Amino acid sequence: MTDNEKMTVKGFFARFPTDDACLEHIMEVRYGLRRVCRKCGQEATFHKIGERRAYACSHCGDHLYPCAGTIFEDSRTSLQSWFYAIYLFVVTRHGVSGKELQRGLGVTYKTAWRMGQQIRILMSNTDGFEILRGHVELDEAYVGGRRHGIGRGPVGKTVVMGLKQRKGRMVARVIPNVKKVTLREVVLNNVEAGSIISTDELMSYNLLSGDGYTHGQVNHSAKEYAYPHNKHGVVHHVNHVESFWRVFKKSIASTHIHVSPKYMARYLDEFTFRANYREKQNAMFDLLIAAV
Repeated sequence: MTDNEKMTVKGFFARFPTDDACLEHIMEVRYGLRRVCRKCGQEATFHKIGERRAYACSHCGDHLYPCAGTIFEDSRTSLQSWFYAIYLFVVTRHGVSGKELQRGLGVTYKTAWRMGQQIRILMSNTDGFEILRGHVELDEAYVGGRRHGIGRGPVGKTVVMGLKQRKGRMVARVIPNVKKVTLREVVLNNVEAGSIISTDELMSYNLLSGDGYTHGQVNHSAKEYAYPHNKHGVVHHVNHVESFWRVFKKSIASTHIHVSPKYMARYLDEFTFRANYREKQNAMFDLLIAAV
């Protein structure tokens, strides 16, 4: 099975039929089944010890614990259940709720919720950071809750900002407001100077030209969704970021029902991780296991 092929449920259980198979995979990813022993200094083969989550050096018997320092350490939930939960997060476009994990894994809701949050943190830490460059789309959105009254505003909602490099990475951040100083800080921290920036008509984006960016806007209120910038031979639109927001908002409303502002950043990181690695599903799974 290649990195680009979708791992099926049948394929998952064929690859990880038992807890021992999962533990061996963690050992291989973190240390290798043959390595230089930290105690005796000899290159040795490491063998699993009975029913314990441990391996022993074939020369001196020194013990190595593959799960130490990971999200699996001290967890009474089986490794296969952990692996299956990670698998579900990888292959499910709209995410996985605590209730779904509870039903699928046969654990308590408290355990399922904690597992989901741990996996989201893992996704966040694994995605890493890479400066965006070239042509970058920016768009803000209001997620969750209910906006009271009419007009554009964050009352009752969480304000989020998305940045998408054309043919590149997606980044999303929770922000306190859409003031110029807030948006400017996010852009300066994530987008390389001199890049081309596409936004909607929000006035707060007008500052970007003064920071050395080539800035183009589309006027959504006038039903304008794309326009060519003849000088630079590019088309300005924010369609890629808006597409990400459509999936994210639909997922929050249908899968999770409600996400509090306290945890919104974790859900954003989960969805951007999947967006950035969607072409390599098997590699996405292995990448998360390798990062535990």
